[in-house]
Amino acid sequence: MLFFIDTANLNHIREAAELGILDGVTTNPSLMAKEGITGEANILKHYREICNIVGPDKDVSAEVISTDYAGMIKEGKALAELHENIVVKVPMTVDGVKAISTFSSMDIKTNCTLVFSAGQAILAAKAGATYLSPFIGRIDDITWDGIKLIEEISEIYTMQAYDTAILAASIRTPLHIVQAAKAGADVVTCPLSAIMGLFKHPLTDIGLAQFLADHKKANG
Repeated sequence: MLFFIDTANLNHIREAAELGILDGVTTNPSLMAKEGITGEANILKHYREICNIVGPDKDVSAEVISTDYAGMIKEGKALAELHENIVVKVPMTVDGVKAISTFSSMDIKTNCTLVFSAGQAILAAKAGATYLSPFIGRIDDITWDGIKLIEEISEIYTMQAYDTAILAASIRTPLHIVQAAKAGADVVTCPLSAIMGLFKHPLTDIGLAQFLADHKKANG
């Protein structure tokens, strides 16, 4: 399973990259706004900086803002030309699926976002999406089961031999990461805090403290 970080914060991306386990980055307009990145020129510059930080062969999802097919194609082509790492992030809408199909014919990688059902997942795969982003946390928010959806999509994709990778999004906790891995996700994208949370276990802390104490006793 691949690890993507879901942020537009360059320091967080650098920290995740330094761990040696980072495979890519996802962003969206909300994350850009959170970092105070506004204006088309600044946003495009920020995407280039992200690509330069993660290095070669690391996919970076950059989302289109347009909601109509023609606008998506225009934006997506411009984003794809920015850097070879760019994956065009497209919403799960009628025009979005049309755009994904067109991008697929142009060999432009895509990430179909805002996915909340297995039916939507089938449409995205049929259109040739590179990645599919079901939103686990947001599904849980309305008392449905986000992990169950990952399991369902994984079963369908395996049975139908679809090439689209399941990118579990809206990950909020370290437990979500583990559950997504068990459910068959090909990728998880999450904030740095969720990734760092995987390191934590009280027995690790206790064991390390004991090792250091024993070493000090033995060596003065």
